[in-house]
Amino acid sequence: MTYSADAMHTETPRPPSSARVLHLIPSAQMLRRLPCTLILSLAASLACVNAGAQGTYPTSWDAAVMRRADVRAAIAHVEQGMPSHIEEWIRIAEMPGKSRSEARRAAYVQKAMEAEGLRVSVDSIGNVTGVRAGSGGGPTVVFAAHMDIVHALDTDLRVRRAGDTLHGPGIFDNSASVANMLATIRALNAAKIRTKGNLVFVATVQEELGLRGMTHWFEHNPKPDLLISMDGGLGPINYGALGIYWTKYVFTSMGSHTVTSRGKPTPVKALSDAIQHIYALKFPALPEGAVINVGQVHGGVIYNGIPQELYFTVDLRSPDPILLDSLDRTIGRLVQEAATKEKVGVRIEVEQKNQAGGTTAQLEGARRHPLVQTAVDIQTSLGIVPLPGAPEALATGSTDGNVGVVRGVPSIAIGRSKGGNQHTLTEWADAPSALPATKLVLLLAVTFGDGIRTVSQTVIP
Repeated sequence: MTYSADAMHTETPRPPSSARVLHLIPSAQMLRRLPCTLILSLAASLACVNAGAQGTYPTSWDAAVMRRADVRAAIAHVEQGMPSHIEEWIRIAEMPGKSRSEARRAAYVQKAMEAEGLRVSVDSIGNVTGVRAGSGGGPTVVFAAHMDIVHALDTDLRVRRAGDTLHGPGIFDNSASVANMLATIRALNAAKIRTKGNLVFVATVQEELGLRGMTHWFEHNPKPDLLISMDGGLGPINYGALGIYWTKYVFTSMGSHTVTSRGKPTPVKALSDAIQHIYALKFPALPEGAVINVGQVHGGVIYNGIPQELYFTVDLRSPDPILLDSLDRTIGRLVQEAATKEKVGVRIEVEQKNQAGGTTAQLEGARRHPLVQTAVDIQTSLGIVPLPGAPEALATGSTDGNVGVVRGVPSIAIGRSKGGNQHTLTEWADAPSALPATKLVLLLAVTFGDGIRTVSQTVIP
């Protein structure tokens, strides 16, 4: 296949803290106030939670592959190269990389891929694609790692080391994955591993702005057979897509000086009323339900006047497409009602609508694809174990892998390391955990590089 120049987050809580999942079960009184679509979605979600049935899932993992001389050599290369791997990880993390400003990181990745003999292209949005050509007759497997971070260009990105822990903005999300990707490419080449299928390594841009880089890549390249997103903490394999809607709700008025403002319409009251009603909505929680966050509230320029414009933003997320759309419509209705009540204007600006992949029940077919269980089994072989009580795989995700899920491409998201506090100035990562994470990428490339086949069936209680 020819790839044109325009042609791809689970956070690990830091010990000793432990994560808690709260399951919200509505009362009969709450149910009476819910729209019909929400009730139906809730019923489906609860059915999934209580199903508890055994499942038999196909896997392509054969532990014998680790006895191959070339694979042993590749693993040894990764192990022996960890000191330089960590140094490169820090070097990447200290480069500016705010979404839309990934050029320096992209140039670094491009140079590294070219040095390893990959066929490299950079598209119009900034994605860097490196193709490691196969001998023919195998699947096309895409490995995606996003280069962008959320932090402003003037942020101090210097990394501080404290024992095995790395501290710095963006060190975990997602500089770790970029370094793991480059280490995997070098190990494959050093061990002279050949695959039938093309291994396509994509360093994407603007993931933090709604998966824009990966979306652009899919729109301008042949559809791959598999997509593996390198993004998240080590733990459950994500095979779904968390739908993400970002919307701005703007209230407007004629305005007035404070002295003459008594009794006049004000967008402040409408905004306050809308937000209160939004936060009063009742619905099931993630992972099968939804979450709503009002992330920004802006408006007004002076103390002594009614603002002429005021807005707030909503980040709405759910893996359930029915619940997602129902909540989106409900929020829009609440905003309109608040504007009408206060006699002010309103407009709605949609920033993005990344579609939901489906609930656990809706994605049962995706769960049965060998890609998911193979990743789970490789993790087990490497000693990567989810936190106590956590499942091996989850029908959700908020990564570049979402783009493949909603397009029907078998897709997963795998962890890059252990870490936490992502999207904050106190972000941290556990350096040694990048070793098993990189081995996972390597073994997935070896396993699926020659074909997608079923080796055995794994029974999941």
